[in-house]
Amino acid sequence: MNVIDLGRKGYAEVWDFQRKLVTKRILDEIADTLILVEHNHVITLGRNRDWKNLLLPKEILRQKGIEVYKVERGGDITYHGPGQLVGYPIFKLKGALAGVRKFIENMEDALILALRGFGIEAHKNDKLVGVWVEDKKVAAIGVAFRKWVSYHGFALNVNTDLTFFDYIVPCGLEDKGVTSIKEILGFEIPMEDVKKLVIQAFETTFFQIPHTH
Repeated sequence: MNVIDLGRKGYAEVWDFQRKLVTKRILDEIADTLILVEHNHVITLGRNRDWKNLLLPKEILRQKGIEVYKVERGGDITYHGPGQLVGYPIFKLKGALAGVRKFIENMEDALILALRGFGIEAHKNDKLVGVWVEDKKVAAIGVAFRKWVSYHGFALNVNTDLTFFDYIVPCGLEDKGVTSIKEILGFEIPMEDVKKLVIQAFETTFFQIPHTH
């Protein structure tokens, strides 16, 4: 698995970069690749979007420095911003249709494994995609596929300022909250530590590469 760490970058630039890598992966010009990035403040609406889940007009959000994009991933509405680790797996599915659900479950499993490294017991929800700690979402997942190559991916709240979620109904779920590693543990975690555990967990979950300590 290749890993490309982009540091902090604007959403549109990375969205474009993903699409270029998808084309290369379809043609087998590159191996499976995980992009890691922190975005500037942005709200994205997926294919299942409901505009009523955007609680402020786009003009007001722009004044607050928050961009808004409609994108082709699954899911409804989410927020990305500094202190949040966003991962975009550009992976080729081996099993086509049967593989989509398994792919999403693998991503959930990888994030649960990574969180365990911080002593956090997270879990899946049978009815809702994502990773949860009690009844709060710590990681959102929304993917798209082109010719069975994945793009878009996950957003893991690390040191995220959760007040930005007040501008939306996250994932359209009015009765569920959001949380972060910082909120759960009570202190900030270095993003580099989180990246290391996430990379290891993806290698273990998707490619059966054992952890090395």
